[in-house]
Amino acid sequence: MNSVVGLNIVRFILLLLVQVLICNQIDFLGYINPYIYIIFIFLFPIREERLALLLISFVLGMLVDLFSDSGGVHAAAAVSLAYIRPILLKSSFGMLYEHQSIKFSTTDIGSLITYISLGTLIHHSILFSLEIFNISSILLVLEKTLFSSIFTIILSVLIIILFSRNRK
Repeated sequence: MNSVVGLNIVRFILLLLVQVLICNQIDFLGYINPYIYIIFIFLFPIREERLALLLISFVLGMLVDLFSDSGGVHAAAAVSLAYIRPILLKSSFGMLYEHQSIKFSTTDIGSLITYISLGTLIHHSILFSLEIFNISSILLVLEKTLFSSIFTIILSVLIIILFSRNRK
């Protein structure tokens, strides 16, 4: 088995387990819930088939939905994030993405934070819009999106920095 495939399988399982067993139990002030399973979508290899990322994101979102009893909102948000990922990569990394030479372990920390922040805000806005699904509760959607995004961004960047091999 290819080491990249093995690494992605381990990352998929670990992030799913941490999300289900630890992060789903956190509900600070009713607004702050970390959703770190999206790190898998962020770190999925760029040269891989885009359809594979969409299918794997759907499976990941459905598994989180299954364990969270959330009715498909995570699957929809995860697939949406996977779909717009090329746009996020191009806007965050520019020419590195054009030449398919992005290595997340050696990229500039500012570009990485921009990429993670944009993706997290989009994922969370879709997630909470579908979860609440009421236009009169738009402030609640914005509050949950903002506070959960801040917490998720901080955790995601810390996890990526801690577990990357070549970070200086």
